[in-house]
Amino acid sequence: LRTDYEAAGVVVRVGARTAARDELLRGRAAGFVTAWNPLSRRMPRGWNDRALERLRAASRRLPRAEGWGIGRSWSEAHLLLGADPRRVLVLARRFRQHAIVAVRAGAPARVVHAHGAPLALATPRPRDR
Repeated sequence: LRTDYEAAGVVVRVGARTAARDELLRGRAAGFVTAWNPLSRRMPRGWNDRALERLRAASRRLPRAEGWGIGRSWSEAHLLLGADPRRVLVLARRFRQHAIVAVRAGAPARVVHAHGAPLALATPRPRDR
């Protein structure tokens, strides 16, 4: 996956860690989550914005930063929520998302699947010979 997750001016990539991200987290665990395009079904921008507003309301007691996930052919608004990834996964399931990007100071960012089954794109497999 070559996707950038950005929040508060800090860019995060799965499998990588940066000092800027660790400084932003201040020792906390966090997770990137969205409410856009549930179960990877493209929805109209207005629908996505309303869903994200509901996610903001549902996470109002958590520290958060607004951000974006940006891939080669897509982008989605995300929230970086300062909470244990298990708590962020509860919200991901509620908003019908496949996964979150979990981050913890000092550790590489990782994809955590919300429904137990890994996404084909998130876990590259060696080619059959």
